[in-house]
Amino acid sequence: MSIKFAFPHFLEGIQTQETYLKWLTRKAVAHIKRDRNRGNVVATTSSYKVAIHEAVCESGGFDFYTGEKLDWTLLSQYNNDDSKKLKREYKKRFSLLPSVDHVDDGLSHANFKICGWRINDCKNDLSHEELVDVCKKIIRHYEKRT
Repeated sequence: MSIKFAFPHFLEGIQTQETYLKWLTRKAVAHIKRDRNRGNVVATTSSYKVAIHEAVCESGGFDFYTGEKLDWTLLSQYNNDDSKKLKREYKKRFSLLPSVDHVDDGLSHANFKICGWRINDCKNDLSHEELVDVCKKIIRHYEKRT
């Protein structure tokens, strides 16, 4: 077992070290590809793996934005063919799938938080403050209507 990527304690009995390391590598590679396409010239797979692993450990298994417990059993379970067939209902099952969120624009050094797929999808390219502002607007509008 790599000391650099020591198995997060909250994954014991939920995932294997092998599954976690494969997921970590896939996420780092995907984010590197995206960020390099956006113009990041300092990104390395190694630095992204370290930053993502640190974000996972800091999460304690919970969504950074909502505090919800993430469903780590869902790692590597998403199936594109099933998603195409079952659409919205299939994707709902994966709302608490742990995902890697950029804290910033991804154009400098790696800076990530871990959150559920649903929240990451909602947040998209918003900063944390912008996301909170949008949520407040939604709540205010909802309260006016009820």
